[in-house]
Amino acid sequence: MAAPKVCPVLSVGADTPNMCLEEDCAFYIKSYKACSIYVMAYDAALDIKKKQQ
Repeated sequence: MAAPKVCPVLSVGADTPNMCLEEDCAFYIKSYKACSIYVMAYDAALDIKKKQQ
């Protein structure tokens, strides 16, 4: 079983991390099965890597 994922958006400023609600979360992308923040960060990392080459 996969470990529960922490939602980075809902956890900002919280004393304890909030878990990702997956399909119930506004930031969840069902087709990627991931939080949109993680998708945006991954895309940004690929863009940085591409610019360094």
